[in-house]
Amino acid sequence: MKPKLHIIIGSTRPGRIGPSIAQWFNDYTAEHGKFEPVLVDLAEFNLPVFDEPEHPMKQNYRHAHTKAWAASVSAADAFVFVTPEYNYAPPPALVNAFNYLSREWNYTPVGFVSYGGISGGLRSVQVAKQIVTTLKMMPIPEGVPMPMVFQNLDETGNLNAPDIYKTSAATMLDELFRWTEALKSLRAERKTPLKAAA
Repeated sequence: MKPKLHIIIGSTRPGRIGPSIAQWFNDYTAEHGKFEPVLVDLAEFNLPVFDEPEHPMKQNYRHAHTKAWAASVSAADAFVFVTPEYNYAPPPALVNAFNYLSREWNYTPVGFVSYGGISGGLRSVQVAKQIVTTLKMMPIPEGVPMPMVFQNLDETGNLNAPDIYKTSAATMLDELFRWTEALKSLRAERKTPLKAAA
């Protein structure tokens, strides 16, 4: 079985372009062939500002939204976060989603597809990398930055990816796969995934 790569849309605001970018990367990942891609829209979980009474390390979740999010994250072998840049940082919704959980994130490799203006979201990625390391995740150096991304969107909002995006994506996925295989035994030690609330 191929390892599961969860491609998480990190922006939740109305009018976002993250879904178009994530869809392109999801399709490219399927074509690349080493992972089973799973497209995850953070907006669909509707996570409020962290509201669990106990520390996430205990995994004693009270709320259905937390249980659903924990079940989703637990199912992944690796992650790619599709993220814009808000004030030199990741979107608050993505930071909040990191903070909801602890053990479920452990021993997974992480890549980033970032987008925005001239910086291509790279400053957002640098901040996010500091966060994920505290969750025992392995952020790899390779990434897919998309500076001035709006010029590569068509009139319907779909991404017309230039070759450099595809080359960067292939390089990142190859390296992400190596780390996914290398960390497999550690991921097996994680606590049994929780079931999402019905």
